[in-house]
Amino acid sequence: MRRLRNVKIVATLGPASSDYETIRALFEAGADVFRLNMSHGEHSDIEERHRTIRQIEEDVGRPIGILADLQGPKLRVGTFANGAEELEIGEAFRLDLDASDGDVTRVCLPHPEIFAALEPGSSLLVNDGKIRLTVETCGKDYANCRVKVGGTISNRKGVNVPDVVLPLAALSDKDRKDLEFVCGLGVDWLALSFVQRAGDVEEARALAAGRASILSKIEKPAAVDAFDEILAVSDGIMVARGDLGVELPVQKLPPIQKRLVRKCRSVAKPVIVATQMLESMIESPVPTRAEVSDVAAAIYEGTDAVMLSAESAAGDYPVESVATMNAVAIEVESDPTYRDVIDASRGGKRETTADAIVVAAREIAETTDIKAICCYSQSGTTARLVARERPRVPIIAMTHQRRAARSLSLSWGLHCVMAGRLERFKQAVVNSARAARTDGFAEEHEQIVVIAGVPFNVPGSTNILRVAPCEERLIFSTDPE
Repeated sequence: MRRLRNVKIVATLGPASSDYETIRALFEAGADVFRLNMSHGEHSDIEERHRTIRQIEEDVGRPIGILADLQGPKLRVGTFANGAEELEIGEAFRLDLDASDGDVTRVCLPHPEIFAALEPGSSLLVNDGKIRLTVETCGKDYANCRVKVGGTISNRKGVNVPDVVLPLAALSDKDRKDLEFVCGLGVDWLALSFVQRAGDVEEARALAAGRASILSKIEKPAAVDAFDEILAVSDGIMVARGDLGVELPVQKLPPIQKRLVRKCRSVAKPVIVATQMLESMIESPVPTRAEVSDVAAAIYEGTDAVMLSAESAAGDYPVESVATMNAVAIEVESDPTYRDVIDASRGGKRETTADAIVVAAREIAETTDIKAICCYSQSGTTARLVARERPRVPIIAMTHQRRAARSLSLSWGLHCVMAGRLERFKQAVVNSARAARTDGFAEEHEQIVVIAGVPFNVPGSTNILRVAPCEERLIFSTDPE
């Protein structure tokens, strides 16, 4: 099944999309990667959804990526004797470790790590930032605050601490158990929440032990500040605008999003733009104009993927949400301005032989009548380098590694095809020509560019480029030479 656009779509599964028929409909509507949210559902639910995706993958004959999104530490206040209280602007309010029920003057915050990091002047945000407190005095077990933005505070509402780096690991005990479980299932990507520093990513990588790629969610100001270090140790990035928009002034989000997408592109690592992309479609069959513009803006920036959360997981119109995102992507990518923006924003260092080969492939494809770039990739690195170039022609990523094919389904423009191990370059040309013809990228006598490396089946050895025809005699040749 060939997509008619390059940006990929990630669809979250949930109560509204848990059966075979709906998940397959989501795939056919345009979903390339499915997200399993570990914040919701039992392990048995996750296992069943994973099994269903793999069954659909077998039935349609196309690699499908699976991303397991770890919950991360959840910081919440305790409970109130009355269930809820109204906090007025200018009033004093205390947070402490006393486990007794709270009232209008105080409540328990059962996280000593927060008190250890607070300083006078620090901000505390409650209930997605609807309530804002400023710390006046604090100690190891309390924080006396002043209400800057008031409202209703109730049992177990979430707390954000935007001003400081918290002495908390990104992985809770639950996350470690979930990580081991989903790696055992065989997911392709792990999305890591609550990342503040590069060490958080390295801990997850050690636990994953090569069983899944690590995608860091950028949802805290500390992660934005340390982004270069986090990017260097991550396999991919998610710009998670939910918590990030709570902890930062909302006007800062657009330039941050643009900057992070550019940096990911420059190092050939996939990046997802996520959160509230088509939020109104949870309840409406059509999105707002602003939401369509938001999705379009991310696509114009050159992001690898855009993501649906509750829209596909719990909304009334899961399939329509994916179809809408697919339609927006096709329309944007057909706009001449899109290509102007993509070409103008191309960047990143080109220092290796593989870099030179993929640049040459793009330039040849764009200056002659080439129908596709076919690249053989053992680990996926070469395919991602081609995707970084954002060529004007389709990219066919050929690999004999099923895990690599599934992982590459998150990267811009890659049409992944399973192929046998190579013994000779002639095999690479024959297999590429066959894939281009079979999947509708080229006709007989039309040409493709083929990229591979010698020695074969060795990661990082890309060093050959050939312009080849898609002729019948070539495709059906039995000559091993």
